[in-house]
Amino acid sequence: MSFLIQRHSGVITLETRKIISSRYKTVTKAINKEFWNTLNDTQNSIYVGSYGRRTAINTSDIDILVLLPESEYQRFDALKGNGQSRLLQVVKNAIMNSYPRSDVRADGQVVKISFTDGMKFEILPAFQNKDWWGNWDGTYKYPDSNMGGNWCSTNPKAEQEAMKLKNNSSNGLLVDTCRHLRYVRDNYFSSYHLSGIVIDSFVYAAMGNWQWTRPGSTSSAPKGNYENVLLDYLRQNSFWGNLILNAPGSNQSVSTQNSLECLEKVIKFIAQ
Repeated sequence: MSFLIQRHSGVITLETRKIISSRYKTVTKAINKEFWNTLNDTQNSIYVGSYGRRTAINTSDIDILVLLPESEYQRFDALKGNGQSRLLQVVKNAIMNSYPRSDVRADGQVVKISFTDGMKFEILPAFQNKDWWGNWDGTYKYPDSNMGGNWCSTNPKAEQEAMKLKNNSSNGLLVDTCRHLRYVRDNYFSSYHLSGIVIDSFVYAAMGNWQWTRPGSTSSAPKGNYENVLLDYLRQNSFWGNLILNAPGSNQSVSTQNSLECLEKVIKFIAQ
């Protein structure tokens, strides 16, 4: 049986998208009510993660970055004893007011919501980083409550733009590949860990200039050639159980330590 990558692989159904949008607005409204004194359900939040990069499938978690006022950063950063953890608790409590019967918990860097239908949301509270002139530099800082608490930085807009540009130049092959790898992971290797950013960063780097054949053109590449290109890239760039990857656009280092074993299994599976 062939598990080669197909066009439009793993597209999320319209019904699921409607549910995601409704819950996104509910979460956004709860955050705006708590931190911005408004009931707006679209401002101060963006989709991030695989859904923001358009590589999610029906089983993917939905990641949302919620922007908080700078005054809240100053308040929690000044606290002694892991202000990052306390910030996550405040965000969790705000969300629980809207979803009192759902499983809502703070976990490391995010607040997780597990719905009874199996869908999971991860809410990342964040603040705009400013340059020397006090202008937003396009990146965000967010809390990490692990190891006593600290602040990390992310640039989701740069990642989304880079993915969009390469997906366009590959005639949709980039997104189709990323979604296909998620499908294989979730259906055949679900007991292993493989993060979405590792999948997307790997495919972005490994696919080179490959693209879906455009209308009116024909492909001279044999079936399975592209999948073996991905496998060859993985073999040639993995050293002593490690694979160096950087996120598209932001160029931030992506840890593959806990994902490499599953990535190898998934790539071998589709290239067999």
